[in-house]
Amino acid sequence: MEKPKYAVIVAGGSGSRMGSEIPKQFLPLAGKPILLHTIEQFLKIEGIQIILVLPEKDIEYWNELTQTLQLKADLLNALKIVVGGKSRFQSVKNGLAHVSTDGIVAVHDGVRPLVTAEIINQSFIVANETGNAVTSVLLKDSIREIDENQQNRALERTRFRLMQTPQTFKAEIMKKAFEVEEQSFFTDCASVLEFAGYAINLIDGSYENIKVTTPEDLIVAEALLKSRYSQL
Repeated sequence: MEKPKYAVIVAGGSGSRMGSEIPKQFLPLAGKPILLHTIEQFLKIEGIQIILVLPEKDIEYWNELTQTLQLKADLLNALKIVVGGKSRFQSVKNGLAHVSTDGIVAVHDGVRPLVTAEIINQSFIVANETGNAVTSVLLKDSIREIDENQQNRALERTRFRLMQTPQTFKAEIMKKAFEVEEQSFFTDCASVLEFAGYAINLIDGSYENIKVTTPEDLIVAEALLKSRYSQL
């Protein structure tokens, strides 16, 4: 029997690095909010249940936005809105509370609108087989390490990966992992699972699957979306 699929989409950005008063997840991209592009990619996965984690202060804005955009009822019905916490760790934990233990859950950044259904599907397949699947890409640029004395040295870039989302896990494993006390180095779900003693399985992401955090990212995302639309 196929396990239930969930997506916890975390959208807690402030927009400060964008120089915008509007939270970055709500900024327009190719005619609609960044967050909506992200949600639509996950809705391509049959039977998925989406848990949208928002800061409490942004929920009213989201509700107003959905009315303004006149979003279809079936899209809105596929979403469960959950109030986020003070940190990403707490926000994900709040979302996990609405996931059944027998399911598989993909955690994704609300501002990664260029993720593809293929990557999402692959993450669910691998997580079902191995317990978890974390998307990543090879480094393109050279990398150097700076020590506490501000001395630097070259590192072999093939030994490193840039982490992306979705990061997908069997829900039972993830719920156990998130029972640990929050640590300052928890930058993503993979770091939480690793701290709890689980080995992390990496899968290929995409260089197009960027996290939109700066004005430059927005320009790149717009160009990539236009390129996709032109190929349809």
